[in-house]
Amino acid sequence: FDRMVAISRLLEKEIEILKIEKSIDSQVREKISRSQRNFYLQEQMRIIKKELGEDIDEDFSDIILYRKKIRKANLPPLVKEKALEELDKLKGMPMLSPEATVIKNYLDWITVLPWTQKTEDNIDIKDADRILDEDHFGLKKPKERILEHLAVLQRVGNVRGQIICLVGPPGVGKTSLGRSVARAMGRNFIRVSLGGIRDEAEIRGHRRTYIGSMPGRIIQSMKRAKTINPVFLLDEVDKMSIDFRGDPSSALLEVLDPEQNKNFSDNYMEVDYDLSQVMFITTANVRHNVPIPLQDRMEIIELPGYLTFEKIEIARQFLIPKQLKEHGLEPIEIQFSRAAIQWIVEGYTREAGVRELERNIAKICRKVTRKRVEEALDHPTRINKSSLEKYLGVPRYREQEIEEGNRVGMATGLAWTSTGGDILNIQVALMKGKGHLTLTGQLGDVMKESAKAALSFIRTNANDLGVNPDFYKTKEIHIHIPEGAIPKDGPSAGVTLATALLSALRNEPVPADIAMTGEITLRGNILPIGGIAEKLMAAKRAKIQHIILPSRNEKDLKEVAPAVKNGLHIRLVGHIQEIWKELFVGLGSMTDTKHPSKWVVPPQQPRPS
Repeated sequence: FDRMVAISRLLEKEIEILKIEKSIDSQVREKISRSQRNFYLQEQMRIIKKELGEDIDEDFSDIILYRKKIRKANLPPLVKEKALEELDKLKGMPMLSPEATVIKNYLDWITVLPWTQKTEDNIDIKDADRILDEDHFGLKKPKERILEHLAVLQRVGNVRGQIICLVGPPGVGKTSLGRSVARAMGRNFIRVSLGGIRDEAEIRGHRRTYIGSMPGRIIQSMKRAKTINPVFLLDEVDKMSIDFRGDPSSALLEVLDPEQNKNFSDNYMEVDYDLSQVMFITTANVRHNVPIPLQDRMEIIELPGYLTFEKIEIARQFLIPKQLKEHGLEPIEIQFSRAAIQWIVEGYTREAGVRELERNIAKICRKVTRKRVEEALDHPTRINKSSLEKYLGVPRYREQEIEEGNRVGMATGLAWTSTGGDILNIQVALMKGKGHLTLTGQLGDVMKESAKAALSFIRTNANDLGVNPDFYKTKEIHIHIPEGAIPKDGPSAGVTLATALLSALRNEPVPADIAMTGEITLRGNILPIGGIAEKLMAAKRAKIQHIILPSRNEKDLKEVAPAVKNGLHIRLVGHIQEIWKELFVGLGSMTDTKHPSKWVVPPQQPRPS
């Protein structure tokens, strides 16, 4: 009896398993038979119509539809051959199969891309100059480069030169300048942001091995452009990164190389695409973040931040009319005084560009619009300097950023940041101790090394500098740069650190109206630095007139706009002793330098000592 019960249970389990297998098998067969039945009926219908001498209905025949697309697309010979080859593959497979879907998507891409369509260029140089001036105030150097390109294009017909790369802080008009170029040339405009891209397939596309694969951003954008000669803006080229999926910046080398981009190869398309007629413009905030191989293929044009007078004109000519339109205000309903605009620039913004300025103008317009709606005002609202606090609150920035009076152990440096120039108030304090060096203010590794180099130079030349050679045995040194929440780094503070340190050791003040910048070596030589225009503008904002720069930056100083240098007394020095012999009593020249001190923009009157 027990054996019968056990056998019965085993049979029940086997029966259940067989039922499940039969159910699955029937469902699979039903699905396969349905697709086979559809394919069989479609083929039967096609053969019957062919025997009757009737044309196959083009609305329902994918093969005929794609053949018409290929014929109309005016494809190059090699591309047409590839498309017909894929079409032949499509004929021999069921239309509902996954492979057929992949081929259909490929044919859709290859027939919709622009292969020969192009727009006629507007080669009127004067008209292009007018359009660029209408859209942007200033930016003389980029505009000249663009007009030169158009002039060559007018004479030659096609230009294959270097790619333009606009480098500058946020908000100075890099992206909008690309749009203006397209408008001036009469071309279509396409923008692609490269910020955060880590996958090489984003540029070159995915391999056509699975459903969902697609071309890269370059080919996708060319589809949107609908022509083979658009103005193509690659935004934020300095913000790409690398991971295990490849290096997208390396994939861009082929795109931006005029000698290679005639035969750009996308992994998905598997045929060469001609990018040689595209005008590429790239943008970046920081030049040293752009990979060196990419820099080699581009002509870099620096866009420094705007001066106060430039921001005022930009606000009057562009920002205020734009915000009035967006907030439903008429020009007669609100009037900004020039003094009010200047105070918005100086008291409520601290930036290289004009984005924060535009946000403050928009804030005023919102409040004025609400007030006019609620109170039904019939007289214009006048915005002047005294009424700004009612709309924007207390000013965020002080007019003066440097400390006045006796400045023992203090020196003013000039720094470059991604948002423009800034000043550094470097402070040094001496305490009893055993030579310990403390650095505070959230300094980066490079700036810490500059401080150590400055200290080593002073210790090495202590006798010549009038400093006790054994000071490090009895004194602790604390170097601090205020605004400790803001990270600071870079080598250009070396001269300022050394000057503040010597001031503290000699107990002699450094004048408050002098700012300096430069990298110092262990021999006291001053090396060149970058960001000259931004640093000079920061000095002007802080109302500092006397500037000390490395003599090797003389060539860079020549490229700075005269408006930036106006009102500044700039001195070029090659050795730090050239600075100290004028700031401190009894110091002569320690060494001869190949780059002697000289005035570039001398003061009208000698600066009082």
